[in-house]
Amino acid sequence: MNIEIIGKDRSVRFDANEGERILQAGLRNGFALPYECGSGTCGACRAKLIQGEVDDLWPEAPGRKYLKSGAGELLMCQHAAREDCVIQLRSNLPEAGQATPVPREHGGILIDVVPLTHDVMRFSVELQDPCSFLAGQFMLVGLPGLQGARAYSMVNFSQSAHTLEFVIKKKPGGGFSNRLFGDHMDGVPMTLFGPLGAASFEAGVKRNLLCIAGGTGIAGIMSILAHAASGDYLSCHRADVFFGVRTSRDVFLLRELGALVERYPESVAVTIALSDESVPTGLRERNPSLRFETGFVHEAASRAMAGRYDRTRAYLAGTPLGVEAALKMLLLEARLSATEIRYDKFG
Repeated sequence: MNIEIIGKDRSVRFDANEGERILQAGLRNGFALPYECGSGTCGACRAKLIQGEVDDLWPEAPGRKYLKSGAGELLMCQHAAREDCVIQLRSNLPEAGQATPVPREHGGILIDVVPLTHDVMRFSVELQDPCSFLAGQFMLVGLPGLQGARAYSMVNFSQSAHTLEFVIKKKPGGGFSNRLFGDHMDGVPMTLFGPLGAASFEAGVKRNLLCIAGGTGIAGIMSILAHAASGDYLSCHRADVFFGVRTSRDVFLLRELGALVERYPESVAVTIALSDESVPTGLRERNPSLRFETGFVHEAASRAMAGRYDRTRAYLAGTPLGVEAALKMLLLEARLSATEIRYDKFG
């Protein structure tokens, strides 16, 4: 099928396969269509169908609440063309940014499912073919028999990865997480589409790194740190990492973060912020290379970074509320330029 996307400034055309989501078809063809989560949650890919017929592949997608009833609107990430279509955007077509790997579909097998806390799990996907991605990007991950895909950032980094690592939080009523937290999941086939996302690390920019993450949002930050540590970047630039969770029961990846501080004691600092309890003495004693504070993670970052934002690029990750709080702090209090703040909103 031929798809025409009309923006306010220009239009593009591309071919879509039968049953292929319109957003994925456009991205696969190298066009920078508007999206944030890509998984049916945020509504950023909302558009209007001008001509043609489409199929809704996930009628229960949370992002449908952003569509105007009776206006012919659709989510490009959850609709597939049934015939040639013309689709109108509400804005200009995005400009292509830095050179990134073109997103495509990948097949893989679920391996190495490991619990990290009572409700956080680490898992890996062994790919059929190697995949290149930028540190900080994410994949849309799907399971057989489950409608829609979920957006998860890679924890690891490799120029040509044969295995992708993720962390996932169990959510009440969450179909995807409940399946993964079930028994006998090793060896289950998975589908992935990507890489996606704009909050990616650029080693050539030569900035100090400020990373603020809440919960499983630390995943993409770990990938950025892994890339920075793979060369001499952290020998020449600082990395200040702030990782927020609710309680000591919720912390994870402390060993990996502590090892990074021990490797770069002069340039890397990691602060763990507990929002709902005081820091237990034992937690400090077991992790002497890490710093611990009580309070929201963006508040901990604000206190520690006062007057130290020169030549800094910030990376934010976590819940929408957490990202918005950190973003507000960086723009209004720290006066950091918006061009030096990177984040992807999954919801």
